[in-house]
Amino acid sequence: MSLTMVNIGEEKIIKEIHAKESVKRHLQNLGFITGEKIEIIAENSSGLILMIKGSKIALNKGMANKIIVQ
Repeated sequence: MSLTMVNIGEEKIIKEIHAKESVKRHLQNLGFITGEKIEIIAENSSGLILMIKGSKIALNKGMANKIIVQ
């Protein structure tokens, strides 16, 4: 399931990232690494606020849709 399908407050584990290599590297630099826990804190019309590795990060829904979680 993609990250955009997760409910607010749920904690999931990143399974993989479906994106071009440059986008994948950018997300990995932000902490989006396979096996890492991620939680959706809030959502609005343009994107998601996520908690990963103790940091809050905002992603638009297009980018969040590329992150597959379990």
